[in-house]
Amino acid sequence: MFFEPKEGHGLPHNPIAACVCPRPIGWISTVSRQGVGNLAPFSYFNLVHNFPPTVAFACNGLKADGTSKDSWINAKETGEFVYNVATYPLREKVNLTSTSWSSEIDELHEVGLTPAASTIVKPPRVAESPIHFECKTIEVMHLPTERAENPSTIVFGQVVGVHIDEDCLKGGLVDYDKVQHLTRLGYQDFAVIGERFSMPRPYFKSEPD
Repeated sequence: MFFEPKEGHGLPHNPIAACVCPRPIGWISTVSRQGVGNLAPFSYFNLVHNFPPTVAFACNGLKADGTSKDSWINAKETGEFVYNVATYPLREKVNLTSTSWSSEIDELHEVGLTPAASTIVKPPRVAESPIHFECKTIEVMHLPTERAENPSTIVFGQVVGVHIDEDCLKGGLVDYDKVQHLTRLGYQDFAVIGERFSMPRPYFKSEPD
């Protein structure tokens, strides 16, 4: 089939997200200028640069009350956020934090997670998550939208600190089976990393890590 998104797809559900998957989930913790914590998952998230390491997450849509989402506002106003790796054992907590909570509610406490102090930035880490990136906001970009009720704001952050649980390292490498990264597919579907293979790139010279 072929369709132009602006004309509609004619299917029971929009297939675009299902065509770009799996996608990592950015479980983002922030703190407001008033000191209220916030935790929310974003499936439009990824590592976008290595030198310096940089991540980006996209806040799509508005909260239930029609206001902007706290994550991008906090990241912009305070200049900091933390990426916590979403894992299969934490899937129910991740899902709960996707609820459109009031700005006065700290989702981390509300769903029974444990805050852990960060080393460089103010937002806390999710103690139950095995990997965290402490980030400094470097740019906030508002994308054009066709629907006022569904704006998209992308937050870029430089990774200034990395925490990795020693139990998730094997032979000096991150062990995917130990971490059990939770990923987003299309529709209401999620997945964890399953069968995999290695395939070195055909470089003529060694590439820097």
